[in-house]
Amino acid sequence: MNFPENIKYAKSHEWLRREGNVGYIGISDFAQSELGDIVFVDITASIGDELKAGEVFGTIEAVKTVSDLYLPASGVLVEINPAIADNPEIINSDPYEKGWMIKIEITEDNPALLDAASYQSQTGH
Repeated sequence: MNFPENIKYAKSHEWLRREGNVGYIGISDFAQSELGDIVFVDITASIGDELKAGEVFGTIEAVKTVSDLYLPASGVLVEINPAIADNPEIINSDPYEKGWMIKIEITEDNPALLDAASYQSQTGH
């Protein structure tokens, strides 16, 4: 199980990697392993939408279930990863790099996000 140190984690299993005031968002390695084979990602938010931390920005569908995706920080949606539309299974194989879902311009940090050690402890792995 992979828990990169340069990422912050939400208790709902989304992650945020900050590069300046831009945030890349996806689901954790733990979350993808619990979901199983990912078959579809539906980003319901649109480019330019101003989103608040905790809001649902889409859903992720695996063979067994569909789960909501929650925004780990507030910001304006600036990009949706085009790779996940045609190849959602990339989230299973590379959740932190190629499998990111959306990119936001961060407008407000979320102090409730966990560091890698705290998130790893929460998952029990």
